Amino acid sequence: MIHVEALVKNYTVSKKGKGLFGRQKTVIRALDGLSFHMDAGEVVGYIGPNGAGKSTTIKILSGILYPDGGTCTVNGRVPWKQRVDHVRGIGVVFGQKTQLWWDLPARDSLELLGDMYSVNRARRDQTITTLRAELDLDSFLDTPVRQLSLGQRMRCELAAALVHEPAILFLDEPTIGLDAPSKLALRDFIGRLNRERGTTIILTTHDMDDVDALASRVVLIGKGRDLFDGNMAALRREAGAQKRLVLDLAASLEGTAAASPDPRLRLIAQDGSRLVFGYDPDGLSTSEALALAARNFQVADMAVEAQPVEELISALYARHGI
Repeated sequence: MIHVEALVKNYTVSKKGKGLFGRQKTVIRALDGLSFHMDAGEVVGYIGPNGAGKSTTIKILSGILYPDGGTCTVNGRVPWKQRVDHVRGIGVVFGQKTQLWWDLPARDSLELLGDMYSVNRARRDQTITTLRAELDLDSFLDTPVRQLSLGQRMRCELAAALVHEPAILFLDEPTIGLDAPSKLALRDFIGRLNRERGTTIILTTHDMDDVDALASRVVLIGKGRDLFDGNMAALRREAGAQKRLVLDLAASLEGTAAASPDPRLRLIAQDGSRLVFGYDPDGLSTSEALALAARNFQVADMAVEAQPVEELISALYARHGI
């Protein structure tokens, strides 16, 4: 469905030079031979540090920008050459930009967008009714967009991107700035959208909880190049993931530094009666780690957790020098 081959995009940036009128122009390569492919119905977490080229990729895939090299097709179309037909099949949400009319009620924006996409009126109204229920929009749908909270506006942005029922959805930082309940509600909706309707979704975000909850596959880019492409299990193997052993002790160790009972158990954090150890499951089995903890500490409760995704991504960034 989405095929990207050796994509290149350059930006020319002007900087102040010597003298009153001097200007220096610098070419920045935002994408440097980027390649990846997506099948219909996939949810891909498209991640990377600031300046990696994520938003540039989304803008090319949605037909907003022209690349300087390489090829790209989305659902059989070249986005920047067949824009009218292309945009009928995609929805886009930019977390820091809006496609809603600021002074109009959100309902008017949804209806106008349906008309702009030439959606049959009856079909448009049915789709809006469904989105109202699924995104819980009724309490603020007739409120001007400028008066909505960020969480309310983002729910309306999602509805606006889906009013023409696209097969592909591009989400660029959709949960940025949202509180925890709003994030969870959006994640739940996006997950159901993929499971129940088969919508293909590219999700760019710095929130690794979004990726962990929604994506079946991760594409990691840096400096405009693809660095990793695979599922979460492969990502953990690539980054050399460790496990976490979390101990809640029967008594607090406040003021006393805990000592590891074994060099294979690395103390990561200590907070009162809670200790967190890290260990490599290839060098120390989970059953051994639990036995060591039980023998050496007065344990009230214990749990084994996966290493946080943020740490895995940071390890891969460091490995690639970004």
